Amino acid sequence: MLAPLLFGTIAQLAVGQIWNLHKQGHLQIVFVLTTHSLTSFPVIACLLGDLKILSSELGRLALSSAIVSDVFGTFLTSVTTMAKVMDHSIPIFIRDLTLLIMYLFFVVYVARPAMLWVVKQTPEGRPVKKVYISLIILLVLASGLLSNFYHFTLVFGPFILGLAVPDGPPLGSTLVKKFDVITNGVFMPIFTTICMLKASPHDLKFSTPLEKANAVVVSVIVISKFLFVLIPPLFCKLPLKDSIALSLIMSYKGVVEMATYSFARDSKVIDFEVYAFVMATILFTSITVPLLVNVLYDPKRKYGGYQKRNLMHSQYESEIRILACANRSDNSAAIINLLDTSCPTKENPIAVYVLHLIELVGRASPVFISHQLQKKTLTNYSYSENVILSFTHFQRENEGATSVSVFTAISPTTYMHDDICTLALNKLTSLIILPFHRKWSADGSTVESEDQTIRSLNCSVLETAPCSVSILVTRGHVKNLNSAASKSETYRVAMIYMGGKDDREALTFCKRMVKDSCIKLSVINFIGVSENGDDDENHWDRVLDNEMLKEIVQNNVVGNGHVRYVEEMVRDGTQTAQKIRAMANDYELFVVGRRYNVKSTQTVGLDQWSEFPELGVVGDLLASSDFVSKSQVLVIQQQQTS
Repeated sequence: MLAPLLFGTIAQLAVGQIWNLHKQGHLQIVFVLTTHSLTSFPVIACLLGDLKILSSELGRLALSSAIVSDVFGTFLTSVTTMAKVMDHSIPIFIRDLTLLIMYLFFVVYVARPAMLWVVKQTPEGRPVKKVYISLIILLVLASGLLSNFYHFTLVFGPFILGLAVPDGPPLGSTLVKKFDVITNGVFMPIFTTICMLKASPHDLKFSTPLEKANAVVVSVIVISKFLFVLIPPLFCKLPLKDSIALSLIMSYKGVVEMATYSFARDSKVIDFEVYAFVMATILFTSITVPLLVNVLYDPKRKYGGYQKRNLMHSQYESEIRILACANRSDNSAAIINLLDTSCPTKENPIAVYVLHLIELVGRASPVFISHQLQKKTLTNYSYSENVILSFTHFQRENEGATSVSVFTAISPTTYMHDDICTLALNKLTSLIILPFHRKWSADGSTVESEDQTIRSLNCSVLETAPCSVSILVTRGHVKNLNSAASKSETYRVAMIYMGGKDDREALTFCKRMVKDSCIKLSVINFIGVSENGDDDENHWDRVLDNEMLKEIVQNNVVGNGHVRYVEEMVRDGTQTAQKIRAMANDYELFVVGRRYNVKSTQTVGLDQWSEFPELGVVGDLLASSDFVSKSQVLVIQQQQTS
């Protein structure tokens, strides 16, 4: 921001001398110079949201830069306004300054505590009372009127008050839901249309010195801003395409600048000709910048790679890194139970990275929190408190065998897969565990609810993840393997094997389980009686499958766990389904490979009835409402390498 201001000021002084501008012309150029040099945070956040890169690394970098520029711009505008008032009348300046300080004290020590009190008084899951919403609306209107009356900008008071509103549910989300449709759906299109209609193409003549000077200064600002935003990322070894995309994003202008220039035109601060030119530049950037950024920046590009980051290629008796995702606090028990089955020991430790996913509502920018770096202690109103406590307890029960790091991602569900994949990439995880989008009743007989946004999230992660991915289907009550009663019981696990890379990955996970003497693993190999082995790829898969099963076939016991190997000959998918249904209540956990789009004799005909392709044919069968069982289901997809 400083570079455009500096170079714009130099250009303004130069063109003023060349074209001999009058005082009013200088003031108009200074206004355009200041406004065009700023970067508006709401505009950048809206652009990133439209481009669906709000949670990407580039998006977060742009948001951080924009908020610094916006805060500096607000401070600069306030100082300029106060200086003008002081130049006009010192008593009025003292009065306005006193009222400003009083207003800030009111917001910090009255409005903010009152809103926090409203949050505390609202039961979880219940809406905020209408009377509180009405009072906040009145405060917004009053703050706007006072700001305008006491020589501040109209939006200054509401802006400061908005900073005091607690983000997220219940208050922030309620305010967004109340006003989002009417403001963004009705008022915003009408306002932008009116602003553009005020600008006439006939005013773009460039016939007067003021118009020429304005065009030169705006061009200098745009070019200098683009170049000076481009240089630091390149110096930090950011790819050229990403650096150019960041420069374009920071040069973007939108509704905030449009409103500023519209108010200035109505107040006769700038002429019609100047207004027409700046509106034309805003229209040009709003059309070209999104198109260019879409071409230059692809957030999925960094996830693609050739490095093997899956369970099969992890070193034997080495630490396994797992990213466990939870969108509800009740996901924790099922995930912890699954981690317990993987038998973490000091010789085979597990590093667990827990990501609590919260939908972004009631705030503009996404938040990513590392609770290890968080200095604040937990409060009763911490979103992730239950998740943190559950996994902290899990770590204590497996002291020395597990390490747990908890994170919280607050972002729109459309972009949550970016948070998941980025964390998996940065932490070098071998497996991601995702919860299924269906919530079952306590007895596992009926579906209580479905969350289609979570289903879309799971599908996005399966497509872009930099490592292996699993989806955990939880039905009924989850048995705690660490309880005293459970340690004396046998936990039965069935691995349904049909061949292929996903099944080999799933079997690798199962092999870790059998080191626990409480776990009994049954590997059930379904073999198609009419399989054709002539295809080279199928032949190579068979070789790998035989090698993978060799240890299971030759040894009934691996480590201290019990292993049973069974071969089932089937003619088609119908016979496979019958055999799987027959064992519905024989096991506490079924583990299967996803085998997406894999055609085989064992599943012929089943894909026509598949409801959830993200689970694969067999996983879909095990997770269907027709499959009467209380068993948990784990569906694993091996890392998709380039």
